[in-house]
Amino acid sequence: MTELHESAGTGPGDAHFTVFTDRADAAAVARSFAHPGTRVLDHASGRPWLVGQWDDQEIVTARVGHTALAVIGCCPIDAAELERHAGRLRDLAELDALARSLPGSFHLVATLDGRLRVQGTASGLRLVFHAPVDGIHVAATRADVLAAALGAAPDEEQLAVRLLWPVPHPLAESPMWRGITSVSPHDALIVAADGRTVRHSRWWTPPEPVRTLKDGAPLVREALATAVDARTRTGGVVSCDLSGGLDSTSICFLADRSPARVVASTWPGRDPADTDLYWAEQAVRSLPDVEHVVWDADASPLVYTDLLGIDDLLDEPTIGVMDRSRVLHHLPGLAERGSRLHMTGIGGDHVAWCSEAYYHRLARTRPLFALRQLRGFRALWQWPLGGTARALADSRPYGKWLADSSSRLRDPLSATVSTSLGWGMPPRLFDWVTPEAERAAQRVLREAAANAVPSHPDRGLHADLDQIRSCTRIIRQWDRMAARAGVPMASPFLDDRVIEACLAVRPSERVTPWQYKPLLTAAMSGIVPDECLRRTNKAAASMDAANGLREHRADLLALWEGSRLAQLGLVDADALRRLAQRPATPELRDAVLYSTIAAEVWLRGLDRTSGPKAPIASP
Repeated sequence: MTELHESAGTGPGDAHFTVFTDRADAAAVARSFAHPGTRVLDHASGRPWLVGQWDDQEIVTARVGHTALAVIGCCPIDAAELERHAGRLRDLAELDALARSLPGSFHLVATLDGRLRVQGTASGLRLVFHAPVDGIHVAATRADVLAAALGAAPDEEQLAVRLLWPVPHPLAESPMWRGITSVSPHDALIVAADGRTVRHSRWWTPPEPVRTLKDGAPLVREALATAVDARTRTGGVVSCDLSGGLDSTSICFLADRSPARVVASTWPGRDPADTDLYWAEQAVRSLPDVEHVVWDADASPLVYTDLLGIDDLLDEPTIGVMDRSRVLHHLPGLAERGSRLHMTGIGGDHVAWCSEAYYHRLARTRPLFALRQLRGFRALWQWPLGGTARALADSRPYGKWLADSSSRLRDPLSATVSTSLGWGMPPRLFDWVTPEAERAAQRVLREAAANAVPSHPDRGLHADLDQIRSCTRIIRQWDRMAARAGVPMASPFLDDRVIEACLAVRPSERVTPWQYKPLLTAAMSGIVPDECLRRTNKAAASMDAANGLREHRADLLALWEGSRLAQLGLVDADALRRLAQRPATPELRDAVLYSTIAAEVWLRGLDRTSGPKAPIASP
């Protein structure tokens, strides 16, 4: 394999790159992507194959004849094993099986007889985009890199869509620039040898949820242990969140069994009713070799901290900016303690638990069982009887549900029961969003509804996949921010193999009103002490959010001064300033301002990092 070109490169955790076919015209395009600090991996011909930034720890490559493979990210495969796969490869479709077998979280790139294959993860944590640049299709792991090469400005219509709360499937997959195409997480991108013909090829489907809890729990344990081992097997010091919740506690105990030395990080909430510290201390009693760091709750940033100073390179708006300061605050202290990687329990809520929407189907296939369970859910979540009956009777296909939502964007937020048992939360717009933005969002929703298919025909599995991918789109950006801060982050629950092991268990045993996270509790039995497995709640951090809204009122006011969204006619800046002056208003419940702040911060970040460009007006 050709040596990597000398370059400053980047730190671990922030690998991103573009991919090119082995042609002279593609090589000419590749030169425009080679900036100071980028690295280049060549084809056998010497022409560029991969151009971007990565750390040596994050890439494994192999070449046999006219076949080459690269795994970029976290994966325990070594060069010799990858070379064996390269030597056996006769068709790019054979890589489906390899991609479905490897643990970790990574991009898989291949070239075979001039053709390219590029794919990310089924979770959506690692994405792929492509665009024609001077007639040559270029694949990339970040949409903004392609936008810069095209000289493209953000699409105003897409900005209007991102003001929806929430952004429904499949609209969240659309890039923020026209001329760029996203590849669905379950697809791989195939580029023909001419560099001008592309197609998407499905490589992943969710498993059938047929395993019993008894049969599935050991496989979840194995998959999660393997995911943690992929990050800890080389030793050194790693840090882990330890909130005392079942998700982070499981990661800590699995990491403690590894060659790595573990630093556990607990951030207590400000709310006196927050019991995180109590439960974290319970766990640490059984982790004598773990260093436990407890941060000062009052010193930790609140939600909305430093919104005006964010200058991260992001390829889409993300509500993750609201918590950016909180997520990054403790990383320098963990770096001082030697941490080379910080692991979180994020994703446990999305994979170990599951949506109650499965009971829409179970009410038809196992009515007596479903009725008993639904009685429990009604008591647990205070679902009204009439609302529950209406939600169960609603059998609209996904496209019809999406089309209906487009005409109700100004309605009040839907009742919890209809959201829980339906296709998801119907999107909404709020008073500060202009009629022009509403019309643009409606137009996109109606166009999407005409051909929209859910992530899965079962609305429960659709909801699970949608929630996983909504989560990973935030974590994807946090991972970039953390790598920039000096300690890369990892979330083992969001590895594809862990997701598959969880989704394969019957939903009737995964989600129940009678037990909290029964699948993870069973999987961690014998690893996590029984007293820790008994916790049945988690901290909500609602006080931190409410305090942040009050304490950062001045920043929120400043955000709407010279608002980029207002200049585009998408929001009413005066209405937003009035809201900022009274942050205790009921209108700000349920985080409904988040999508607007995310879009505004993203536009300001683009100005700061690349200079202002006029967005493309919607037709």
